[in-house]
Amino acid sequence: RLGALHAERECLAAARERQLDPCGMTMYVTLEPCNHHGKTPPCTEAVIQSGVQRVVVGTTDPAPHNEGLGLERLSQAGVQVEVGVCREEAEALIAPFSTLCTLGRPYVLAKWAMTLDGKLATRTGSSKWISSPASRAIVHQLRGRMDGILVGIGTVIADDPELTARPAGVRTPLRIVLDPHGRLPSQSRLAATLDAAPLLLVSRADHPVPEEHRRLESSGAELLRCPANDSGTGLDLQSLLEELGKRQLTNLLVEGGSRVLGAFRDQDLIDEVHCFLAPKLVGGEMAATPMAGRGLDDMPQQASLVDPRFELIDSDVYIHGRVNRDIA
Repeated sequence: RLGALHAERECLAAARERQLDPCGMTMYVTLEPCNHHGKTPPCTEAVIQSGVQRVVVGTTDPAPHNEGLGLERLSQAGVQVEVGVCREEAEALIAPFSTLCTLGRPYVLAKWAMTLDGKLATRTGSSKWISSPASRAIVHQLRGRMDGILVGIGTVIADDPELTARPAGVRTPLRIVLDPHGRLPSQSRLAATLDAAPLLLVSRADHPVPEEHRRLESSGAELLRCPANDSGTGLDLQSLLEELGKRQLTNLLVEGGSRVLGAFRDQDLIDEVHCFLAPKLVGGEMAATPMAGRGLDDMPQQASLVDPRFELIDSDVYIHGRVNRDIA
């Protein structure tokens, strides 16, 4: 946790509580031990002082202020260092942290539930409920470990969501609504639950501040002005993510709707997918699909997800995995 002991110090403290002497032992870590003073002292010094003889590291620290320095400090002190064991697994575990450090933006997880024929709702907009209660429980668990949850105003008007984790998770995510023209109703659940979780309303910087946003700001919501995209048809998502990165948001869950998910896909800003496929058929050419936007010109010849996982949740299929960056 932010401000709490890092894993190496937790490990050494736990060893001492069990009356185990770390001297001469091997320590295995996912991420290179830090070598700088932040909210806690350097982990390298704790490892050296403990007498640990060998440190096996999954991957180096992507943070510019530490990359390689921790390994160098340990080696200088005579500690044996081995790097790269289970590197791919380690890099997958720290992917959100790496994304924030190297790209300056949060790691984006796209989530949606759809019918067997690929619809987010019926032609009339009816969408409650596509997935099973067990699937929705997984979504709440996912929300509970996010730093932010983002939706478009169309989803808010159609579904009137709270965008909170129920029951509460280890984090209280910032609720972010893309609302360029100030259409969020004052009587919405988001407005009514400002005491439960923070709310960020995003509008276009080249338009006047919507009056409805001013009213919600007086009730505790935060306003953010965002540049328009190059075509002038929507918000510049890259600029928005960079702003969220400056606020140290690491994990961002994008829940829709169709235009928002499509815009993130068009700009190659989705890092991980969580899809719930329900055995239901609704049909209708006017019924929304998960991703609108421009889309691809050609069918990908490789899978769009890296090592996707398929789980049966009651009658639904839960598909999740990291996006394959090797394809367009």
